[in-house]
Amino acid sequence: MQNYFLETERLIIQKMTLDDFDDIAQMLLNPMVMYAWEHRFTEKEVIEWICKNLHYYEEYGYAYFLALDKHTEQTVGQVALLQDTINGTNYHEIGYIIKKEYWGNGYAYEAAQGLIKYAFQKLNAPEVIAEIRPMNIWSINIAKKLGMKHFGEFNKNVRGKMMLHLIYKIENPNYNK
Repeated sequence: MQNYFLETERLIIQKMTLDDFDDIAQMLLNPMVMYAWEHRFTEKEVIEWICKNLHYYEEYGYAYFLALDKHTEQTVGQVALLQDTINGTNYHEIGYIIKKEYWGNGYAYEAAQGLIKYAFQKLNAPEVIAEIRPMNIWSINIAKKLGMKHFGEFNKNVRGKMMLHLIYKIENPNYNK
């Protein structure tokens, strides 16, 4: 499996390709799914999104991935392990965008848990963060369930608009300096 990245109890996490346009567009064009981003993508932006992630796979080995249900092989969302820099500090960051029809099934939590474990065990990351918009209560609750603690906040320039983001963090208990 060339695109395989990792798996959890119920999910296969794999690299996206341009062939996944329809599944990715179903999420990124949906204003309900993208409410915290305050931006519904265009079809052109979906292609740019996929290409950006393909580039990140080459550069870092990870980015946003597709999350597929192991039993149905249906795409339930996108989950991410990302390189991020906030106020001059480099972090590993997790993220998730779940299709509306799969909300509330624990997929974001399960995938995030798997990606944190990967970051700690394979990358020896000292910590992993999540950037969350203050109104995104569902994601805040997932971060807390993961054991993440509110660490700070910052304003992020997103498409020319400054947006407040909360930073949640979990530290690697086995970090080797």
